[in-house]
Amino acid sequence: MKKILTIIGPTAIGKTKLGVNVAGLLNGQVIGLDSRQIYKDMPIGTAQPNNEEMRSIKHHLIGIKEPKETVSAGEYSEMVISKVNEVKNNGFTPIIVGGAGLYYRAITQGIFDESTSDDLIRLNLEKEYDENSELLYEKLKKIDPVYYRIVHINNKKRLVRALEIHQISGLAPTKHFKNQKMNQSKKLDLFTVFLVIKKDVHRKIIKKRTLKMLDSGWIKEAKNLIYLKNKNNVSCPALNSIGYRQISNYLDGKIDKKELVDIIINKTWQYARKQNQWFKKENINLTVDITNIDIVELGLQISDIYRSSYIA
Repeated sequence: MKKILTIIGPTAIGKTKLGVNVAGLLNGQVIGLDSRQIYKDMPIGTAQPNNEEMRSIKHHLIGIKEPKETVSAGEYSEMVISKVNEVKNNGFTPIIVGGAGLYYRAITQGIFDESTSDDLIRLNLEKEYDENSELLYEKLKKIDPVYYRIVHINNKKRLVRALEIHQISGLAPTKHFKNQKMNQSKKLDLFTVFLVIKKDVHRKIIKKRTLKMLDSGWIKEAKNLIYLKNKNNVSCPALNSIGYRQISNYLDGKIDKKELVDIIINKTWQYARKQNQWFKKENINLTVDITNIDIVELGLQISDIYRSSYIA
């Protein structure tokens, strides 16, 4: 069976551009593996592929969900697997591109047969998070210091889910996951390319991208989403993405523009580090330091390796 080419790595490293490049060489279509790019109405803040990239190569699972919707790892896994089969059946090469570590694990290791859940507990935890996210984060640290290290405080869904599991089962999330029987039929066999880059170079890229996103209308985008959330009085999980809460504070006069920029850069950098920590624990076929590599040249190299090894 052909392995599915997958490009992963931390945020702001160039995955989207490389994915488009490789897809053009392999008669491919891109399938997103990003917990935020899946949402509509927030293309700037989630760094979705631009119009030119979307026109040149067909993308899947980009901008398809309403910001008020939640998407579990299991649901995302099933969508990715479905799209992989759809792309192959249409005669194209599926190429998975993204940086969502939890979703990556779901498509490589399978999803749980059973899912412990309690709507009332979750709602109460979500309310507690909105009132004091740091308090919930410290609770997770005491309950499960291992899982705490891979969950970012801004990831409301995963933090709440971890504490929900503990309240229901009495187990730390890490132990709960180990005890679950995995559904091995729902997984993919991947050829994974993991992109890395020197820290100082990456931080400069993050800063440059943050400024560009703000200049491109990110504040207006966030303002519109906040307005719709308040107008309709609905929960909006997508607004927990990096930058949106900070922009809300900026709009409320709690921070100035410089503080806004600095906070977003720092939070993006922290998130990138967590992504790297996560992926280093996964089974990777090829790790590439792209610090001094041209993306076009890298695309040629990756497509040649994949073509010679995994395409009949």
